[in-house]
Amino acid sequence: MNMKSYKISAAGRVNLIGEHVDYCGGKVLPAALSFKNTIKMTPNGTNFINLSWTTLPDKVTLDIDKLAEYKDEKYAKYQAGSAYVWQRLGHKIVGCDMEYDCKVPFGSGLSSSAAIEVSTIAALCVAAGEEINPKEIALAAQKAENEYVGMNCGIMDQYASACGKKNHAMLLNCKAVESVYVPIEFGDYQLVIANCNKPHDLVTSKYNERRQETEQALALLQTQTKIDCLADLTVTKFDEISRVLPTIIRKRAYHVVSECERVRLAMQSMSTGNMLMLGELLNASHKSLRDNYEVTGKELDSLAFAAQAHPACIGSRMTGGGFGGCTISLVRKDSVEDFKKFVSERYTKETGYPVTFYDCEIGDGIIVEEND
Repeated sequence: MNMKSYKISAAGRVNLIGEHVDYCGGKVLPAALSFKNTIKMTPNGTNFINLSWTTLPDKVTLDIDKLAEYKDEKYAKYQAGSAYVWQRLGHKIVGCDMEYDCKVPFGSGLSSSAAIEVSTIAALCVAAGEEINPKEIALAAQKAENEYVGMNCGIMDQYASACGKKNHAMLLNCKAVESVYVPIEFGDYQLVIANCNKPHDLVTSKYNERRQETEQALALLQTQTKIDCLADLTVTKFDEISRVLPTIIRKRAYHVVSECERVRLAMQSMSTGNMLMLGELLNASHKSLRDNYEVTGKELDSLAFAAQAHPACIGSRMTGGGFGGCTISLVRKDSVEDFKKFVSERYTKETGYPVTFYDCEIGDGIIVEEND
Protein backbone atom coordinates (compact mmCIF):
# COMPACT_ATOMS: atom_id res chain seq x y z
CA MET A 1 0.00 0.00 0.00
CA ASN A 2 1.17 3.53 -0.74
CA MET A 3 1.87 5.11 2.68
CA LYS A 4 3.23 8.40 1.34
CA SER A 5 1.84 11.64 2.74
CA TYR A 6 0.09 14.12 0.41
CA LYS A 7 -1.35 17.60 0.46
CA ILE A 8 -4.67 17.85 -1.38
CA SER A 9 -6.51 21.14 -1.68
CA ALA A 10 -9.73 22.44 -3.20
CA ALA A 11 -10.84 26.02 -3.60
CA GLY A 12 -13.47 28.30 -2.19
CA ARG A 13 -15.38 30.18 -4.88
CA VAL A 14 -16.88 33.51 -5.73
CA ASN A 15 -19.77 33.86 -8.15
CA LEU A 16 -19.55 36.90 -10.41
CA ILE A 17 -23.18 36.71 -11.50
CA GLY A 18 -25.95 34.13 -11.86
CA GLU A 19 -27.22 33.78 -8.29
CA HIS A 20 -29.81 31.17 -7.28
CA VAL A 21 -30.13 29.91 -10.86
CA ASP A 22 -27.86 26.85 -10.72
CA TYR A 23 -30.64 24.63 -9.33
CA CYS A 24 -32.99 26.02 -12.02
CA GLY A 25 -30.81 24.84 -14.91
CA GLY A 26 -29.27 28.27 -15.53
CA LYS A 27 -25.81 29.40 -16.53
CA VAL A 28 -23.57 30.86 -13.82
CA LEU A 29 -20.21 32.61 -13.81
CA PRO A 30 -18.17 31.46 -10.79
CA ALA A 31 -14.42 31.47 -10.23
CA ALA A 32 -12.26 29.48 -7.83
CA LEU A 33 -10.40 31.48 -5.20
CA SER A 34 -6.87 31.17 -3.84
CA PHE A 35 -8.54 30.55 -0.44
CA LYS A 36 -8.41 26.77 -0.06
CA ASN A 37 -9.14 23.86 2.20
CA THR A 38 -5.96 21.81 2.37
CA ILE A 39 -5.80 18.27 3.71
CA LYS A 40 -2.60 16.60 4.84
CA MET A 41 -3.44 12.96 4.07
CA THR A 42 -1.53 9.80 4.96
CA PRO A 43 -2.94 6.29 4.36
CA ASN A 44 -2.85 4.35 7.67
CA GLY A 45 -3.54 0.73 6.69
CA THR A 46 -6.62 0.50 8.96
CA ASN A 47 -10.38 0.51 8.42
CA PHE A 48 -10.70 4.00 9.88
CA ILE A 49 -10.47 7.60 8.69
CA ASN A 50 -9.00 9.78 11.45
CA LEU A 51 -9.95 13.46 11.13
CA SER A 52 -8.22 16.37 12.82
CA TRP A 53 -8.12 20.14 12.30
CA THR A 54 -5.45 22.82 12.57
CA THR A 55 -8.07 25.21 14.00
CA LEU A 56 -9.92 22.86 16.40
CA PRO A 57 -8.85 20.61 19.27
CA ASP A 58 -11.45 17.99 18.20
CA LYS A 59 -10.54 14.65 16.66
CA VAL A 60 -13.11 12.37 15.00
CA THR A 61 -12.68 8.80 13.79
CA LEU A 62 -14.94 7.45 11.02
CA ASP A 63 -15.47 3.72 10.63
CA ILE A 64 -15.38 2.96 6.89
CA ASP A 65 -18.10 0.30 7.34
CA LYS A 66 -20.44 2.71 9.16
CA LEU A 67 -20.18 5.94 7.17
CA ALA A 68 -23.96 6.43 7.15
CA GLU A 69 -23.94 7.04 10.91
CA TYR A 70 -22.21 10.42 11.26
CA LYS A 71 -24.90 12.89 10.17
CA ASP A 72 -24.96 14.52 13.62
CA GLU A 73 -21.20 15.03 13.88
CA LYS A 74 -20.90 18.81 14.03
CA TYR A 75 -17.49 19.14 12.36
CA ALA A 76 -17.28 15.83 10.50
CA LYS A 77 -20.60 15.46 8.66
CA TYR A 78 -19.26 17.03 5.43
CA GLN A 79 -16.31 14.63 5.42
CA ALA A 80 -18.42 11.59 6.39
CA GLY A 81 -21.08 12.47 3.83
CA SER A 82 -18.48 12.85 1.09
CA ALA A 83 -16.86 9.51 1.94
CA TYR A 84 -20.27 7.80 2.22
CA VAL A 85 -21.48 9.02 -1.19
CA TRP A 86 -18.14 8.19 -2.84
CA GLN A 87 -18.28 4.68 -1.36
CA ARG A 88 -21.86 4.18 -2.54
CA LEU A 89 -20.84 5.22 -6.05
CA GLY A 90 -18.58 2.15 -6.10
CA HIS A 91 -15.23 3.66 -5.17
CA LYS A 92 -12.78 2.05 -2.78
CA ILE A 93 -12.33 3.85 0.54
CA VAL A 94 -9.10 3.13 2.41
CA GLY A 95 -8.16 4.12 5.95
CA CYS A 96 -6.15 7.31 6.30
CA ASP A 97 -5.29 10.19 8.60
CA MET A 98 -6.57 13.58 7.38
CA GLU A 99 -5.62 16.91 8.91
CA TYR A 100 -7.79 19.81 7.68
CA ASP A 101 -6.51 23.36 7.29
CA CYS A 102 -9.32 25.53 5.93
CA LYS A 103 -8.46 29.06 4.79
CA VAL A 104 -11.90 29.67 3.26
CA PRO A 105 -13.68 31.87 5.83
CA PHE A 106 -16.61 29.94 7.38
CA GLY A 107 -20.09 31.40 6.92
CA SER A 108 -18.79 33.85 4.32
CA GLY A 109 -20.76 32.59 1.34
CA LEU A 110 -17.45 31.64 -0.33
CA SER A 111 -18.23 27.91 -0.14
CA SER A 112 -16.04 26.51 2.60
CA SER A 113 -18.34 23.46 2.64
CA ALA A 114 -17.76 22.75 -1.06
CA ALA A 115 -13.99 23.11 -0.59
CA ILE A 116 -14.11 20.61 2.29
CA GLU A 117 -16.27 18.11 0.38
CA VAL A 118 -14.29 18.28 -2.87
CA SER A 119 -10.87 18.06 -1.18
CA THR A 120 -12.09 15.12 0.96
CA ILE A 121 -13.15 13.09 -2.07
CA ALA A 122 -9.95 14.04 -3.95
CA ALA A 123 -7.92 12.89 -0.92
CA LEU A 124 -9.82 9.58 -0.82
CA CYS A 125 -8.99 9.10 -4.52
CA VAL A 126 -5.29 9.68 -3.85
CA ALA A 127 -5.34 7.31 -0.84
CA ALA A 128 -6.93 4.54 -2.95
CA GLY A 129 -4.65 5.21 -5.94
CA GLU A 130 -7.56 6.32 -8.14
CA GLU A 131 -7.42 8.82 -10.98
CA ILE A 132 -8.87 12.25 -10.11
CA ASN A 133 -11.85 13.27 -12.23
CA PRO A 134 -12.82 16.81 -11.08
CA LYS A 135 -16.31 16.79 -12.62
CA GLU A 136 -17.17 13.39 -11.13
CA ILE A 137 -15.88 14.56 -7.75
CA ALA A 138 -17.98 17.76 -7.97
CA LEU A 139 -21.17 15.80 -8.68
CA ALA A 140 -20.50 13.43 -5.78
CA ALA A 141 -19.75 16.34 -3.43
CA GLN A 142 -23.04 18.02 -4.39
CA LYS A 143 -24.86 14.75 -3.71
CA ALA A 144 -23.24 14.58 -0.26
CA GLU A 145 -24.39 18.11 0.58
CA ASN A 146 -27.93 17.45 -0.72
CA GLU A 147 -28.53 14.01 0.74
CA TYR A 148 -26.28 13.76 3.79
CA VAL A 149 -26.01 17.33 5.08
CA GLY A 150 -29.52 18.31 3.95
CA MET A 151 -28.62 21.46 2.02
CA ASN A 152 -30.47 21.40 -1.31
CA CYS A 153 -27.81 23.31 -3.31
CA GLY A 154 -27.18 23.25 -7.04
CA ILE A 155 -23.92 22.13 -8.67
CA MET A 156 -22.15 25.52 -8.91
CA ASP A 157 -20.14 25.57 -5.66
CA GLN A 158 -18.68 22.09 -5.90
CA TYR A 159 -18.00 22.44 -9.64
CA ALA A 160 -16.12 25.73 -9.18
CA SER A 161 -14.18 24.28 -6.24
CA ALA A 162 -13.10 21.21 -8.22
CA CYS A 163 -12.68 22.55 -11.75
CA GLY A 164 -11.43 26.13 -11.24
CA LYS A 165 -8.61 27.56 -13.34
CA LYS A 166 -6.23 30.34 -12.33
CA ASN A 167 -7.22 33.79 -13.63
CA HIS A 168 -10.38 32.41 -15.26
CA ALA A 169 -14.06 32.33 -14.46
CA MET A 170 -16.22 29.47 -15.69
CA LEU A 171 -19.38 29.89 -17.68
CA LEU A 172 -21.10 26.82 -16.28
CA ASN A 173 -24.25 25.47 -17.87
CA CYS A 174 -25.86 23.83 -14.83
CA LYS A 175 -28.45 21.96 -16.89
CA ALA A 176 -25.84 20.15 -18.99
CA VAL A 177 -23.03 20.39 -16.37
CA GLU A 178 -20.63 21.69 -19.01
CA SER A 179 -18.40 24.73 -18.81
CA VAL A 180 -16.06 26.96 -20.76
CA TYR A 181 -13.26 29.00 -19.19
CA VAL A 182 -13.49 32.77 -19.49
CA PRO A 183 -10.35 34.90 -18.93
CA ILE A 184 -10.92 37.42 -16.13
CA GLU A 185 -9.86 40.82 -17.39
CA PHE A 186 -11.43 43.78 -15.62
CA GLY A 187 -9.23 46.47 -17.22
CA ASP A 188 -8.89 49.47 -14.86
CA TYR A 189 -11.07 47.76 -12.26
CA GLN A 190 -10.50 45.26 -9.50
CA LEU A 191 -12.86 42.81 -7.85
CA VAL A 192 -13.20 43.55 -4.12
CA ILE A 193 -14.77 40.91 -1.85
CA ALA A 194 -16.27 42.11 1.45
CA ASN A 195 -17.85 40.07 4.26
CA CYS A 196 -20.80 41.61 6.13
CA ASN A 197 -19.92 39.44 9.17
CA LYS A 198 -23.51 38.65 10.04
CA PRO A 199 -23.65 35.05 11.26
CA HIS A 200 -25.78 32.85 8.99
CA ASP A 201 -26.52 29.22 8.28
CA LEU A 202 -27.97 28.33 4.89
CA VAL A 203 -29.27 24.93 5.94
CA THR A 204 -31.60 26.52 8.49
CA SER A 205 -32.22 29.67 6.44
CA LYS A 206 -34.78 30.04 3.70
CA TYR A 207 -32.52 28.60 0.98
CA ASN A 208 -34.39 25.29 0.78
CA GLU A 209 -37.69 27.19 0.84
CA ARG A 210 -36.62 29.25 -2.18
CA ARG A 211 -35.76 26.08 -4.05
CA GLN A 212 -39.22 24.68 -3.34
CA GLU A 213 -40.79 27.93 -4.60
CA THR A 214 -38.93 27.69 -7.91
CA GLU A 215 -40.01 24.06 -8.27
CA GLN A 216 -43.61 25.14 -7.69
CA ALA A 217 -43.22 27.84 -10.35
CA LEU A 218 -41.76 25.34 -12.82
CA ALA A 219 -44.64 22.88 -12.32
CA LEU A 220 -47.23 25.62 -12.96
CA LEU A 221 -45.41 27.04 -15.99
CA GLN A 222 -45.06 23.56 -17.51
CA THR A 223 -48.86 23.57 -17.86
CA GLN A 224 -48.40 26.55 -20.24
CA THR A 225 -45.34 25.62 -22.30
CA LYS A 226 -42.82 22.81 -22.84
CA ILE A 227 -39.78 23.51 -20.65
CA ASP A 228 -37.39 21.36 -18.61
CA CYS A 229 -36.34 24.11 -16.21
CA LEU A 230 -36.97 27.80 -15.50
CA ALA A 231 -33.76 28.76 -17.28
CA ASP A 232 -35.32 27.58 -20.58
CA LEU A 233 -37.57 30.67 -20.54
CA THR A 234 -36.75 34.04 -22.04
CA VAL A 235 -38.00 37.13 -20.19
CA THR A 236 -40.48 37.77 -23.03
CA LYS A 237 -41.91 34.24 -22.89
CA PHE A 238 -42.10 34.41 -19.10
CA ASP A 239 -44.12 37.63 -19.29
CA GLU A 240 -46.56 35.93 -21.67
CA ILE A 241 -47.29 32.89 -19.50
CA SER A 242 -46.59 33.91 -15.89
CA ARG A 243 -50.18 34.94 -15.11
CA VAL A 244 -50.72 31.38 -13.79
CA LEU A 245 -48.32 32.05 -10.91
CA PRO A 246 -49.29 33.40 -7.47
CA THR A 247 -47.62 36.78 -6.79
CA ILE A 248 -44.77 35.59 -4.54
CA ILE A 249 -43.99 32.59 -6.75
CA ARG A 250 -43.99 34.85 -9.81
CA LYS A 251 -41.42 37.13 -8.16
CA ARG A 252 -39.16 34.19 -7.37
CA ALA A 253 -39.37 32.83 -10.92
CA TYR A 254 -38.90 36.28 -12.46
CA HIS A 255 -35.63 36.64 -10.57
CA VAL A 256 -34.37 33.37 -12.05
CA VAL A 257 -35.40 34.20 -15.63
CA SER A 258 -34.05 37.78 -15.50
CA GLU A 259 -30.82 36.67 -13.77
CA CYS A 260 -30.18 34.18 -16.59
CA GLU A 261 -30.49 37.08 -19.04
CA ARG A 262 -28.03 39.11 -16.92
CA VAL A 263 -25.50 36.27 -17.14
CA ARG A 264 -25.79 36.32 -20.94
CA LEU A 265 -25.26 40.09 -20.99
CA ALA A 266 -22.36 39.82 -18.52
CA MET A 267 -20.57 37.44 -20.88
CA GLN A 268 -21.11 39.94 -23.67
CA SER A 269 -19.77 42.81 -21.57
CA MET A 270 -16.68 40.82 -20.50
CA SER A 271 -15.90 39.75 -24.06
CA THR A 272 -16.09 43.38 -25.29
CA GLY A 273 -14.39 44.88 -22.22
CA ASN A 274 -17.49 46.93 -21.34
CA MET A 275 -16.93 47.16 -17.59
CA LEU A 276 -19.57 49.83 -17.01
CA MET A 277 -22.21 47.49 -18.41
CA LEU A 278 -20.91 44.67 -16.20
CA GLY A 279 -21.15 46.97 -13.17
CA GLU A 280 -24.74 47.85 -13.99
CA LEU A 281 -25.58 44.14 -14.25
CA LEU A 282 -24.12 43.53 -10.78
CA ASN A 283 -26.31 46.30 -9.36
CA ALA A 284 -29.39 44.93 -11.14
CA SER A 285 -28.64 41.43 -9.85
CA HIS A 286 -28.52 42.67 -6.26
CA LYS A 287 -31.76 44.59 -6.68
CA SER A 288 -33.53 41.48 -7.95
CA LEU A 289 -32.09 39.33 -5.17
CA ARG A 290 -33.38 41.91 -2.70
CA ASP A 291 -36.83 42.63 -4.16
CA ASN A 292 -37.81 39.47 -6.06
CA TYR A 293 -35.92 36.68 -4.36
CA GLU A 294 -35.68 38.28 -0.91
CA VAL A 295 -32.41 36.67 0.18
CA THR A 296 -30.33 39.74 1.09
CA GLY A 297 -31.36 41.27 4.42
CA LYS A 298 -30.31 44.50 6.11
CA GLU A 299 -26.59 43.76 6.35
CA LEU A 300 -25.98 42.68 2.74
CA ASP A 301 -28.12 45.57 1.49
CA SER A 302 -26.22 48.09 3.63
CA LEU A 303 -22.90 46.71 2.40
CA ALA A 304 -23.89 46.72 -1.28
CA PHE A 305 -25.45 50.20 -1.06
CA ALA A 306 -22.38 51.62 0.73
CA ALA A 307 -20.24 50.22 -2.10
CA GLN A 308 -22.55 51.55 -4.82
CA ALA A 309 -22.37 55.01 -3.23
CA HIS A 310 -18.60 55.27 -3.73
CA PRO A 311 -17.65 57.12 -6.95
CA ALA A 312 -14.95 54.60 -7.89
CA CYS A 313 -17.35 51.63 -7.66
CA ILE A 314 -19.26 50.76 -10.84
CA GLY A 315 -21.24 47.84 -9.42
CA SER A 316 -21.78 45.80 -6.27
CA ARG A 317 -23.95 42.84 -5.30
CA MET A 318 -24.27 40.00 -2.83
CA THR A 319 -22.61 36.75 -3.86
CA GLY A 320 -23.48 33.26 -2.63
CA GLY A 321 -26.68 31.98 -1.06
CA GLY A 322 -27.49 35.18 0.81
CA PHE A 323 -28.85 35.85 4.31
CA GLY A 324 -25.33 36.96 5.24
CA GLY A 325 -21.91 36.40 3.68
CA CYS A 326 -20.18 38.52 1.09
CA THR A 327 -20.57 41.18 -1.57
CA ILE A 328 -18.42 41.64 -4.64
CA SER A 329 -17.71 45.09 -6.05
CA LEU A 330 -15.97 46.36 -9.19
CA VAL A 331 -13.76 49.24 -8.09
CA ARG A 332 -11.21 51.39 -9.90
CA LYS A 333 -7.76 50.03 -9.06
CA ASP A 334 -6.42 53.46 -8.07
CA SER A 335 -9.19 53.96 -5.46
CA VAL A 336 -9.44 50.59 -3.73
CA GLU A 337 -8.03 51.72 -0.38
CA ASP A 338 -10.27 54.79 -0.26
CA PHE A 339 -13.22 52.59 -1.22
CA LYS A 340 -12.54 50.17 1.64
CA LYS A 341 -12.29 52.99 4.18
CA PHE A 342 -15.51 54.63 2.94
CA VAL A 343 -17.52 51.40 2.87
CA SER A 344 -16.20 50.21 6.22
CA GLU A 345 -17.14 53.43 8.03
CA ARG A 346 -20.59 53.70 6.46
CA TYR A 347 -21.49 50.03 6.91
CA THR A 348 -20.36 49.77 10.54
CA LYS A 349 -22.23 52.95 11.43
CA GLU A 350 -25.44 51.51 9.93
CA THR A 351 -25.25 47.94 11.23
CA GLY A 352 -22.78 47.74 14.11
CA TYR A 353 -20.85 44.96 12.36
CA PRO A 354 -17.27 45.40 11.08
CA VAL A 355 -16.45 44.67 7.41
CA THR A 356 -13.78 42.17 6.46
CA PHE A 357 -12.17 42.69 3.05
CA TYR A 358 -10.45 39.69 1.47
CA ASP A 359 -7.35 39.98 -0.65
CA CYS A 360 -7.30 36.85 -2.74
CA GLU A 361 -6.59 35.79 -6.30
CA ILE A 362 -8.57 33.69 -8.77
CA GLY A 363 -6.92 30.28 -8.42
CA ASP A 364 -7.02 26.64 -9.49
CA GLY A 365 -9.48 24.02 -8.24
CA ILE A 366 -8.12 20.66 -7.00
CA ILE A 367 -4.35 20.56 -6.41
CA VAL A 368 -2.45 17.42 -5.32
CA GLU A 369 1.15 17.56 -4.06
CA GLU A 370 3.40 15.07 -2.28
CA ASN A 371 4.04 16.22 1.26
CA ASP A 372 7.68 16.96 2.01
